[in-house]
Amino acid sequence: MNAKKRTKKSGAKSNNRESMHDECKKKKEAKSQDKKSIDEGWIEAVQGCKYVHHVASPFPPDLPKHEDELIIPAREGTLHVLKAAAAAGVKRVVITGSFGSCCYGHKDNKKLFTEEDWTVIDDTVKVAPYMKSKTIDEKAAWAFVASDANSSKMELAITLTTVVCGPVLGEDVSPSILIIKKLMDGSMPGCPNLYFPYVDVRDVASLHLLAMAKPEAAGQRLLASNGQPALSMVEIGKLIKAKQPKNAKKVPSRQVPNFLVYLMSFFDKPVAQILPDLGVIRQASIQKARELLGWKPREVEESILDTVNSLIK
Repeated sequence: MNAKKRTKKSGAKSNNRESMHDECKKKKEAKSQDKKSIDEGWIEAVQGCKYVHHVASPFPPDLPKHEDELIIPAREGTLHVLKAAAAAGVKRVVITGSFGSCCYGHKDNKKLFTEEDWTVIDDTVKVAPYMKSKTIDEKAAWAFVASDANSSKMELAITLTTVVCGPVLGEDVSPSILIIKKLMDGSMPGCPNLYFPYVDVRDVASLHLLAMAKPEAAGQRLLASNGQPALSMVEIGKLIKAKQPKNAKKVPSRQVPNFLVYLMSFFDKPVAQILPDLGVIRQASIQKARELLGWKPREVEESILDTVNSLIK
């Protein structure tokens, strides 16, 4: 009797193991099939293209719970594009990178940053997840192009944009535009102690086209900024008040202390994104884009005011 019970139990356990094994096998096959479908989708998307522009990277308004939530999609998304483009025989890929892959993690922020600089992600200076993701993403892109996997010798150029402003297309705005929007709608009691070099979205587009078409752009990192000194939030507030007084009724003109911004970050999660930049002034050189490609970005005043006009429409 006991032997029979043991046999039955043993048989049940065996069946359970087989069932679990089959379930795991099905999950692996499904995952493999999903990956195959994704890869095929990318290849189909770039088939017949001579040039490919990769312009997206995840930048949520809130800080992620873990930095890998940004790093993995950024890196893997870029590699999917590059692998598919190489397989399809694309001549050149142009990627929208970030000034953030140049200027963070340095102990000296007063220098003029160029394309020769890289963000330091493995030292004592803490780097925010987005900046880290853009650095890892870009290095992965250059490593792929230099590898044997790029058998077609596909070319790569990367624009390194500073804070992007300019006319918006809808209500869903980027975090860089959100800063100006918050100044205008009164949700900021004052101007944070922030300084950013700006670039107009239309000038980013024109630089992408130059990086695509100009032979000398192959293999280049290209900083994209307006070439003017970094602009403070107080200066932006004063500009809006002077040039758009009807739309500046809620725009603050005084600077708030850093500790107050830290307090705001507990109640307004997107504010946490700007904390590492408080009081830091970084400048970007655009000498290469100007001299190598003849790129001519517009003045920052035009870009800011066009941003304001588009937000009130």
